[in-house]
This record gives sequence, structure tokens and C-alpha cells, in this order.
Amino acid sequence: MNVVDSVEYWRERYIQNKIGWDCGKITSPFKDYIDQLTDKNLKILVPGCGNAYEGDYLWQQGFKNVHVLDFAKEAIDNFKKLSPEFPVENIIEKDFFEHHDTYDIILEQTFFCAIHPSRREEYVKHISSLLKENGKLVGVLFNREFDGGPPFGGNSEEYRNLFSKYFRELNIDSCYNSIKPRIGTELFIRFVK
Repeated sequence: MNVVDSVEYWRERYIQNKIGWDCGKITSPFKDYIDQLTDKNLKILVPGCGNAYEGDYLWQQGFKNVHVLDFAKEAIDNFKKLSPEFPVENIIEKDFFEHHDTYDIILEQTFFCAIHPSRREEYVKHISSLLKENGKLVGVLFNREFDGGPPFGGNSEEYRNLFSKYFRELNIDSCYNSIKPRIGTELFIRFVK
């Protein structure tokens, strides 16, 4: 296992507050996407949720079947402080690859780029297994490379090659509403199983 895929690595990042990807609130691509959803009964997962602003926002908007998942206890504890009304049974402290359930939507926010590239095929296969038929993977992926990592970058062609094995519809667009530090470096994805 690569060190970046270990729970100890991520727990230490939270303990030392080395979480530069954390914006302190939900980002505009996710807020705008959630705001257009009308079915409050959708079962939604936010994997690798970190401080889970997306989970909190969904809950505040009336989505009661939303679930957040992270294996770093510190991230989960931060989320519990942020969203004390969120149901504890929907907070999953577990390794993503060991989680089994099915969802209508999975939100991808800085999780894919945190996993070592050697596990990307495994990630795609597992995401597919967690989605119901016609379920959607929605979110942002980087459209750039990084030195070292995490984050680990990528591009549209790579994503199409990876995800086309498990998804029948791949929508990849330049993200028009990225937050300021990420403008021009993100792709908004909507993949249908």
C-alpha cells in the first residue's frame, strides 16, 4: 500500500491541520448542482468526505438520505461538530474500499485525486458497485498534473478511458464555476452507470 492510501497519513494531515484542499465551506460547483436537485429522497454518498461541507449542505437543504464516509477519525469528528443534527447512523467511519451499499448519487470532491493513481481502476470499479443502475457519479476532477502528490492530477482522456468500462454515459465539461484558486483546472463530471 502506498503511504497516501493509509489512514495514518490522512489522520496526521488533519491533526496537523495540513488540509490545504479544504475551503471551509461547500464549493460553488457542488452548491449549484445540489440546488437544482428536486428529489429529496435520493440516497447520496460523499466518500472521502473530509469535513463534509457537501453533506452538511445537503442535510440543511432537506436531503435526509445523505451519507458521509471517511476513514480519518479526525475528519469525522470535525464533521460531527459542524453538523450536530446530522444523523450519526449516516456518518460512516470506514475505508471506502471496504464500504458496501448502493446509492443514487455519489459526489466526487477531492477524493479521486487523493488516492494514489495505482488504485484508480479499483476506485472506478468500486464506485460502480456502489451505484444503483442509472446511478450517477457527479463532481469535479482535476484537469492538470501535479508534481508528486497528493493531489494527483489527470485529464479528460484518461478519465474517459478509466470510467467508460463501468459507465454508459460520460459527461465531462470544463468547470465554469470553480472556486478562484482552481479556475481553469477542473472538469465537472456526470457519469451514469
